[in-house]
Amino acid sequence: MKSAGDATRRSETNRRFPANWEPCEAVWLAWPHNRDTWPGHFDGIPEAFAAFAKVVAQSTPVRLLAHGPLAKQAKSLLGSCDNIELIDIATNDCWIRDFGPTFVLENDSVLAVDWNFNAWGGKYYPHDLDRQAGRKIAQAGGLRCLKAEMTLEGGALETDGQGRLLVHAACILDQDRNPSLSKQQCAERLHQYLGVHEIAWIDGGLLPGDDTDGHIDQLARFVDTENVVVAVASDASVPFASELEANFDQIKLWGRETTPGVTVHRLPGPPPRYINDQNVPQSYCNFLRLGPNRILMPTFAAPTSDDRAMGILQDLCPGVSIEGVDCEKIAWGLGALHCASCHQVAAPTR
Repeated sequence: MKSAGDATRRSETNRRFPANWEPCEAVWLAWPHNRDTWPGHFDGIPEAFAAFAKVVAQSTPVRLLAHGPLAKQAKSLLGSCDNIELIDIATNDCWIRDFGPTFVLENDSVLAVDWNFNAWGGKYYPHDLDRQAGRKIAQAGGLRCLKAEMTLEGGALETDGQGRLLVHAACILDQDRNPSLSKQQCAERLHQYLGVHEIAWIDGGLLPGDDTDGHIDQLARFVDTENVVVAVASDASVPFASELEANFDQIKLWGRETTPGVTVHRLPGPPPRYINDQNVPQSYCNFLRLGPNRILMPTFAAPTSDDRAMGILQDLCPGVSIEGVDCEKIAWGLGALHCASCHQVAAPTR
């Protein structure tokens, strides 16, 4: 990436991709049931998702996809919670951020952009139910749905809500996702669907164990229009420290050249963890923000690192409630809170 010089700029449209701190209408979740997602370690996963759903529901309505017998299991673990609605939509997996729609504002209404989903470049089968879920979610929410002519996942996108977009090039300019699209064509479609006018294409290192090929929601997040946190290693001895440092350096350079300027902050991850000799991708960037006043941050049973990350976010977001949610078990499925949720922006009030 050549910072702002390699950023893609476009004219304005009547669509706007809102920032994560803008008012939230609801959070969509999908009940976990695919044991292959947590090979050998599925015990406790439904309970962990139930706990997550109940924490979200303390402030924000939850719409939970659960089909057939899964709805019965979900009800038994969730108990009575007026702020959680079960929606009868079948899925192959639970990572709804990626197969669910991306909600954008179009004039005074909310539009659901339904990307083509092929399970992160055809890595997992079947994925037919997940591919259909975006349209069904829009229908259940009473929203207009726009089918995008592009293969992409929601976790690949991060915005400041003012037309700037952070992406990692590896998961968009991917021959297993968009083999017939050039970088310019991808940028034009992102502008068309999201209304963004500047795209910062990051092409540094990836988080080992992450099967998404570089989703930005594990690597870098805006906390406001002028501050970005970037996942870095806990110390220089971590095997993948230099790869994450490359992302930090690129985003820092872009932040100096974009307007308004962006200050880039390190968000060190926990010490590496391995299961069956595979690195478990753990990143505090995978937080879920619920409107302007609340952030749910994943924790990984690493108290020193967890507390440090929580302190960094608290310093950057004064007045915002920063709450840890245990993701030690969930992370073995190769995701955390942001991956497992899809937040629907609230329509503007007149």
